[in-house]
Amino acid sequence: MSYAIIRNTKYKRENLKGIYRHNERRNKNYSNKNINPELSHLNYSLKDCKHSYEKKFDLIKEKYNLKGQIKTVSNIACEYIITSDKEYFNSIGIDETKRYFETAYKFVCEYKNLGEQYILSAKVHMDEETPHMHLVFIPVIHTKDKKGNSIDKIACSEFWKAKDSYRQLQDAFYNYMVANNFELERGNPSERVHLSVEDYKKITNFEESKTLLQDVKLELPDTPDISSFKKLMKNRDEKIQEQIIKPKDKAIKELQEQNTLLTLTLNRQMKTVDKAVKYEKEIKPILEENIELKGKYEILKNTYNLKLQEEKTKIQDKYENRIYNLEKENNFLKKVINTLQKTVEKFIHWVCVKFSISEEDELIRKFELENDTYIDPIKQIEHEEELEYEEMEW
Repeated sequence: MSYAIIRNTKYKRENLKGIYRHNERRNKNYSNKNINPELSHLNYSLKDCKHSYEKKFDLIKEKYNLKGQIKTVSNIACEYIITSDKEYFNSIGIDETKRYFETAYKFVCEYKNLGEQYILSAKVHMDEETPHMHLVFIPVIHTKDKKGNSIDKIACSEFWKAKDSYRQLQDAFYNYMVANNFELERGNPSERVHLSVEDYKKITNFEESKTLLQDVKLELPDTPDISSFKKLMKNRDEKIQEQIIKPKDKAIKELQEQNTLLTLTLNRQMKTVDKAVKYEKEIKPILEENIELKGKYEILKNTYNLKLQEEKTKIQDKYENRIYNLEKENNFLKKVINTLQKTVEKFIHWVCVKFSISEEDELIRKFELENDTYIDPIKQIEHEEELEYEEMEW
């Protein structure tokens, strides 16, 4: 069983030139090898576009006074690619294939009450492997402004506002085509596949390191054992022990405690000084290298800025000269055109007087009709463009 296929793509203004050249077959060469140029004459339009898509967009926007803020990042047009499979079109034949695309065209006009006037182009390609239609339209919604007035507004995000808008499109298109006697199955919306990106771990350039400092274990020096003296002095005068031995023993202990404290403090200070000397040795070449690199950076920056300014000046001078020459040439051409117009008017007036012709306008009309040429240069340019376009189409 074949499927009813409709796919939508959104475009910014900058994309319109490329899809115009592809859809309308304006390119000389195509990277798509499926295109057979010998069959391109079988392509046809359900809505012809005589201008580029950009110009057509501007003309429609102005003609219907379309509202909406248009920015460079705004999607201003959408394109439906409508098709089925090759076997299906082969089975229904050329006439039914054409009715398939005509029916699809009517569906687009009616879907969301868009209206045919907002379709830029509808081109059926028969020169590729499978027949398909490129239908480009402006996503216009019918709404009201702040004052309650009915307006038409370009708003792609609002046109496709619903989360399941693509599913709704597929359902509506399938039902419409089946209702018009096309035996098809419903096409499934393509699921977008998002390739997962691995989460990179944060890499730190430097990690904090802890230095373990081992304190030196100090032991008190041996002090005389008072109890041994007592054994020797059992029969001696107790005054010697109380007045001489005990005070001396106490003084020695105090000095030992002070010495231990001073030794620990001195040891800590020595370690701090050693670390400071070590860091000073390590940081000195780094600081010197940093100063050298900073100097090189300043030189490179100044050189780059100088070259950049020189290039900017060259480019500015170049374009200023071009603009000046173009303005000069443009002014000269304006003078030539104005002079030519005045001369033509004088010549027409002279001819009318010379040959007693009463109506100058009548003379001009006869001249334009018989020679297929307009006196007004702007009209003549437009006329020549139309002739070129008709010749290309033929």
